[in-house]
Amino acid sequence: MSRRNWKVWRPTSLQEAVEGCVRYAQDHDARASVERIGDLVGESKWTLYKWMEMGSIPARKIPGFEMACGRAYITEYLALSAHKLVVDMPTGRRATPIDVHALQQACNDAVGALLAFHQGRLAASETIDHLTAAMTALAHERAQVERHAQPELELP
Repeated sequence: MSRRNWKVWRPTSLQEAVEGCVRYAQDHDARASVERIGDLVGESKWTLYKWMEMGSIPARKIPGFEMACGRAYITEYLALSAHKLVVDMPTGRRATPIDVHALQQACNDAVGALLAFHQGRLAASETIDHLTAAMTALAHERAQVERHAQPELELP
């Protein structure tokens, strides 16, 4: 099974969002087992398995669960299902060449996905994922430019 591209992947259901959070944690931290995530959230591993199976999680548990997993897929899914775009909070820091290159890559991937979709070579869901990733990256950089005059202090 190939590794998921976490930069563009977006969940299409609440169940997929809960599972995605856990899978992301497991891909990015070798110690992130369901049991460990459950300990961080204050729930048993069986409760987490129930959340993944049923696609339900109490709203008051979402922030802690996402923090334990390292990704906010549930929040992103809820926003996207309401036709809203989620943008990471800007800090006002200067963009590095790596940041600009990543933005360019996201835009190129989105245009390539759009061309592939119209040629019948890519599914609509994958095309939407690429377009959403590019829109989110552009919106984040726009907000960074707005906040540039008042940057946040970087703490050690």
